[in-house]
Amino acid sequence: MRRAGESRVAVVTGASSGLGRATAYGLAERGWRVALAARREGELERTAAGCRERGGEALVVPTDVTHEDAVMHLAEATLSSWGRIDAWINNAGVTLFAPLEGGSLADHRQVIETNLHGALHGARAVVPVFRRQGRGTLINIGSVLSKIGHAFVPSYVISKFALHGLSEALRVELAECPDIHVCTVFPYAIDTPHFQVAANDLGRHVNAMPPVQSPDQVACAVVDLVEHPRRQRFVPRIAELGLVIHRVFPRTMERLLYRALGRFHLGAPEPPVEGNLFRPTGEHAAVRGHRPPRLGTPAFLAWTARELLRIELDAARHRLQTWYVTRTTR
Repeated sequence: MRRAGESRVAVVTGASSGLGRATAYGLAERGWRVALAARREGELERTAAGCRERGGEALVVPTDVTHEDAVMHLAEATLSSWGRIDAWINNAGVTLFAPLEGGSLADHRQVIETNLHGALHGARAVVPVFRRQGRGTLINIGSVLSKIGHAFVPSYVISKFALHGLSEALRVELAECPDIHVCTVFPYAIDTPHFQVAANDLGRHVNAMPPVQSPDQVACAVVDLVEHPRRQRFVPRIAELGLVIHRVFPRTMERLLYRALGRFHLGAPEPPVEGNLFRPTGEHAAVRGHRPPRLGTPAFLAWTARELLRIELDAARHRLQTWYVTRTTR
């Protein structure tokens, strides 16, 4: 049991930039001790300095989550320093922009190695700790793309669907442990360096899709989940409504999504890049990115309404043509 006045301890993977750094800052502001994991030691040190400025303690543990021994070392180093782990946040992730039949298979595999196997390694490292303690919270950072497809990041979608499955499997495995919680966060697009450091084999510039949200907003939801665990959290909450609409009108929503991605997600031609898929880029890390949406939310919503009308008219025209051909060929 945690003694009164003793700081709680969290591990955050992917803590060198973006949502991971923002989450570490949010935990530090609430007095948590935070073990910081990512591949870039220098950037982790910057995150650690930010945590200390906010009143928390920080431990830097350079970690490549695709290596299970490195993740085991992360857990051991945290326990050696602070004697406990109250929360573990599987946040590390990479992206490859390429169709499933495009890009190398090794590139697609690396996305799954990082996003899924990295989280699997984290769970294998911390669940035994939680069992010994009798309590703890594991948070897997999924995505809205854990619930719906995307035309240009298939391996990312596959990894995020599987990450949701990891959470579901662990909940059953830990069903008799009421004080061990497994939570999944499903955020919509976040304004992080994610889009600018991703591997890209499409040959097209990529921007965030509107409406984008700040990393601080999502980090606040993650920290709230650490302190008040529940099974799932959509950020923003209205994203869940979009998924309901997709279940009711799947074909229409898939056509709308495909058109929106082609028009607003992809921009001018640019050479393919490896990004941070296999090794970190030399780009200075930050919480926010510099690939904002190509249009504002009001304009995007107006376009969406017009495009939905076009899709429904196209579908009605197709049904009418099919009916006419069927009638005339009898």
